[in-house]
Amino acid sequence: MPTSYAAPPSVKPADDATTDVQENKGHHAVTDTGPRSLAELEARFARDLDLLMVPPPAWVPPQDGALDVAIVGAGMAGLTAAFALRKLGITNIRLFDRAPAGREGPWGTYARMETLRSPKTLAGPALGFANLTFRAWFEAQFGRDAWETLHRIPRLQWLDYLHWYRRVTNPPVENGVALTGLAGGADGVTLNLNGPDGERRVAARRVILANGRDGLGGPFVPPFWKAVDKRFWSHAHEDIDFAALAGKTVAVLGAGAGAVDNAGTALEAGAAKVYMLIRRAEVPRVNKALGAGHPGIVLGFNDLTDAQRWEQNQYIADTAVPAPHNSMLRCSRHPNFALLTGCSINGATVEDGRLVLDTTRGRAVVDHVVLATGFTVDWEQRPELAALAENALLWRDRYVAPGKEGSEFAQYPYLGNRFEFQERNPGQAPWLGRVHAFNYAAVMSHGRVTGDIPGISAGAERLAEGIASRLFAEDYDRHWQRLQSFETPELLGDEWTEADGFA
Repeated sequence: MPTSYAAPPSVKPADDATTDVQENKGHHAVTDTGPRSLAELEARFARDLDLLMVPPPAWVPPQDGALDVAIVGAGMAGLTAAFALRKLGITNIRLFDRAPAGREGPWGTYARMETLRSPKTLAGPALGFANLTFRAWFEAQFGRDAWETLHRIPRLQWLDYLHWYRRVTNPPVENGVALTGLAGGADGVTLNLNGPDGERRVAARRVILANGRDGLGGPFVPPFWKAVDKRFWSHAHEDIDFAALAGKTVAVLGAGAGAVDNAGTALEAGAAKVYMLIRRAEVPRVNKALGAGHPGIVLGFNDLTDAQRWEQNQYIADTAVPAPHNSMLRCSRHPNFALLTGCSINGATVEDGRLVLDTTRGRAVVDHVVLATGFTVDWEQRPELAALAENALLWRDRYVAPGKEGSEFAQYPYLGNRFEFQERNPGQAPWLGRVHAFNYAAVMSHGRVTGDIPGISAGAERLAEGIASRLFAEDYDRHWQRLQSFETPELLGDEWTEADGFA
């Protein structure tokens, strides 16, 4: 699979852009067409940092052998969290990612959409820096006319942008390093890591789990499918050899964007027939999450009552998030694509080397099934987090909506205002408050600010500010001593002459 995006020939480079464009988008006139190369853009960004004094002087007293913050994951969430911390002068940090460099996150692996679902105009992980936005990066290379004609951001181009983001923000990242365990004490957390040099332990005062959509679990596989021969099915999260499905009949289970993306990939790989089977009576059409895309909910979700937070998440889950318009067209333009609603699977048997599906819409014979059934919070799929699972306060311990006792949401962690885990039994594992869930599992407590492009900057700033305040409070005695010992004079004594008395 390619891991970079090349602009189509129709996209003109920035050198061909007009130098004095006047436009009015309802906000203000724009006469600056911006940098014409990445080098110019990076110079502007460097000046932004200089003007704003980012990062400020380091202020956290060092602790021998311990990081101030260890970040597990160097995808979009990890990179944004790292830069948010550096903006506040917290620089003794390190990121660890199990993927090779350039392969962090889903963009070059199991994400199979042609374009992102988010509008291209969102600032994303820019943290308030205009010259760090995707738009600035794009226009510096291809010009404003190309930006105006761009409908949505191609997935692999977003990956290229994140590579650039990592380069210009320059966080300390170790790739090929996996977390294998967490433990803690009164003063910090110990990470057990496995990398190119084998097993090792790293001490940190704080840990951020920026480990993605499956950060506290993994792919959701309905129990029924676990009994079916694995040769005949894959989860959409897995590596799938789509080339091997050429000339085959494929069924994709699901109604969301992931189902459409995998169906489209199978069709483009030459599948003879692709069925998209949806249990719902109708295809979801309205993305309710977009109806709540405003600063109020981004900034205030974690201040809602438990009932309100559950209500919001449950409503969006029940109504379902539809596939984007262009993604559905990607499938329906193929005559060998078929979509069936109201189609549940009652059973599956292997006959003559093929899989026979018994569905509520009749019998179907297929060669392979792709489960686009999403992810789940499932602590058993994350043995490295066993100590968290044993001690963490969950939503089921605080609130469950009436009639929703079996909901997956009950397994989500009930986080504090700084995304920190909380103890189920206070006093048994106080170090849990030093671990912060900046992954999808935070959605119940904080809303969509840990992995979705619209709210990622707000979430990272909330996280960084919370960690900064705790580090200061923990080190108060040392800061107090530093204040008392500060002796740099503002006045030297030769700026005035004292009078002898009143004239």
